[in-house]
Amino acid sequence: MVKASITGSIIGNLLLILGMAFFFGGLGKDEQEFNTTAAKTSASTLFLATAAIVMPAVFVLTSENPSDAIIETLSIAVSVIMAVSYLASLLFSLHTHKHLYTVDTTERVAKWSVKKSITILFISTVTVAVISEILVGTIEPLAENLGWTELFIGMIFIAIIGNAAEHVSAVTIAIKDRMDLALQIAIGSTTQVAMFVVPVLVFTSYFFENPMNLIFTTFELAAIVSAVLMVKSIIEDGKSNWFEGLQLLGTYGIMAVVAFLHP
Repeated sequence: MVKASITGSIIGNLLLILGMAFFFGGLGKDEQEFNTTAAKTSASTLFLATAAIVMPAVFVLTSENPSDAIIETLSIAVSVIMAVSYLASLLFSLHTHKHLYTVDTTERVAKWSVKKSITILFISTVTVAVISEILVGTIEPLAENLGWTELFIGMIFIAIIGNAAEHVSAVTIAIKDRMDLALQIAIGSTTQVAMFVVPVLVFTSYFFENPMNLIFTTFELAAIVSAVLMVKSIIEDGKSNWFEGLQLLGTYGIMAVVAFLHP
């Protein structure tokens, strides 16, 4: 279910959140514009993340019974590359080329002090941890009562709940016609999950009994690749409209139906 949740977080950010942002932001407008250079750079980073997730599975499919040791070595090596690449992307976007990612902040005047912000963050973190424990404890009974598969719960249900904050933020900002920031929220969250969270999970899993590898299922890989290709084709021109948002939502809907019916 962990890999299904990772897949769900990726496609949820790219298709559901970005789709909703494009759709609601584009209503009543001919089109909305955003920074083409930053969008293309983000798309390239997504392709790097996709390659890192796809290639280990391709290795297993094209090799004759690779040992667990080889798969673990491959997973660690790829995870190291992903983590280093993510840190490099932060250096690029926050320091050396931060002008490409500068967004209008005139409407975002700080109203909280640092102390209040840290306090709210701490309370929110504790609350999320408690809610997560409750959610995990109710997943199995929920799956049995509703007849949902683990794939659907991990890939769709948990992903939607986990991305709720980004969802609301991206849509609200898109409605205000601040598409650069909306795009950063959706694609930035995707990049963070794919290139930072995944390696961290791989590294930390080796302190437990069942180490996590990077071998995703065929359906999970197809979903990730389809989402990345769909988003890349839409953001390349630096413009969006409500219909492109609807296309992203339609793609997400198809994946949700397949995940629900998948045995």
